[in-house]
Amino acid sequence: MKQENKILDLSIEFALEIIKFCEKLDILNKFVISKQLLRSGTSIGANIHEAQSPESKNDFIHKLKISHKEAVETKYWLILCDQSEKYPSTKELQDKLKNILNLISYIIYKSSKN
Repeated sequence: MKQENKILDLSIEFALEIIKFCEKLDILNKFVISKQLLRSGTSIGANIHEAQSPESKNDFIHKLKISHKEAVETKYWLILCDQSEKYPSTKELQDKLKNILNLISYIIYKSSKN
């Protein structure tokens, strides 16, 4: 029986949505932003997944902090898209990213206190 891990599930779901969004950007010939967004948006989950096999508690926290930084970068690219002409809306992605950022921050906070 698989144990639920909300942050893992959210990060996979978000990465898949980022991939779809970047495919739309590629169709619109928005390759530079697409490439940056694809890298940072999928890196969030990669680092969260890597944190699941930490060498230590500090390693776990460090990997989550990297994931948080990647999420902040992703937020930047999404804001640029949203405020640029001829780019699809990123509101839904930004809302999902906000939830992920909040959850990562909470996990880092709780892990740092123990």
